[in-house]
Amino acid sequence: MPFWINMAVALIAFGISAVTGIFLIPLLKKLHFGQTIYEKGPAWHKSKQGTPMMGGFMFIIGTVIAVAAGYAVFRFRRANAVAVPDNTGLYRLLAGLAFALLNACIGFTDDYIKAVKKQNLGLKAKQKMIMQLVLSIAFLYALWLLGDRSTAIEFPFFGELDFGILYYPIMVLYLIFLTNAVNLTDGVDGLCGSVTVIVGLSFVMLCAAMGEWEYSIFAMALAGACLGFLIWNLHPAKVFMGDTGSMFLGGAVCALGFAMHKHLLLALIAIVYVLDALSVVIQVLYFKLTKGKRLFKMSPIHHHFEMCGWSEYKIVIAFSSAALIAGVAANLIYNL
Repeated sequence: MPFWINMAVALIAFGISAVTGIFLIPLLKKLHFGQTIYEKGPAWHKSKQGTPMMGGFMFIIGTVIAVAAGYAVFRFRRANAVAVPDNTGLYRLLAGLAFALLNACIGFTDDYIKAVKKQNLGLKAKQKMIMQLVLSIAFLYALWLLGDRSTAIEFPFFGELDFGILYYPIMVLYLIFLTNAVNLTDGVDGLCGSVTVIVGLSFVMLCAAMGEWEYSIFAMALAGACLGFLIWNLHPAKVFMGDTGSMFLGGAVCALGFAMHKHLLLALIAIVYVLDALSVVIQVLYFKLTKGKRLFKMSPIHHHFEMCGWSEYKIVIAFSSAALIAGVAANLIYNL
């Protein structure tokens, strides 16, 4: 596939996402869909009270339109070269987009409840978990129907290990964990969006190396749309992505890794999300084992650095740099 298609996809996604903010932010303000700041968070976050949320619609719209446009061009060019085009790639792409969009629906429900009740609490944990469980099972079943019947996990340099029937419950938990990990990373202006730009570009390179052209379009659209969103979301943020946006990003990142059946490379590319989520788990376990002591000043760990005096820009740069190193490492490992 010509690289210019991916570049066009990125520009379309960037432009739509950025321009959508001009209209969406005033609408969110008019509807009074503002963020309620958590009482136990950093004191200086109080100034963000009322900042419009659900801004994730910007990059959701940008991603979907750019993917549709990019795939249409890709399909048109391929139709001239292939007598009977294979639709499997399209169906797998649609399955990934559906997974991301349905995760966004869960996030929207959460955001809407927060906006109406004016509290920093949305769906109950049990409700959210049940929705994610059903959605993750459905996504794995869709991939199975589309031909991904392998129950093996590839360990770089060591080969594959077949988990048999245990593969499916493990992967359901993995999907839920990683989707929520992306959601947790959205706690500092521009952080989740910036990291996802790097993650998306890392997947573009990996998809190109594997010949996963449909998903390279998806990954490039995701990166471009997040970049457009950052115009409005970098510190001081004029809008937050909300759970609507972060859950979409979580679903999209998972879809990219699972569509290629590269579970451990996915974990490496997504290492910033993973470590951010693990810091919460470590904090809770340490708190319980030490009867009230804290290992970090606050979790997720980006708040720890914030409490240590790091500016939001510094956190974004440091975490994005870590994501870049991880993305390069993942691509090097695959190509070895």
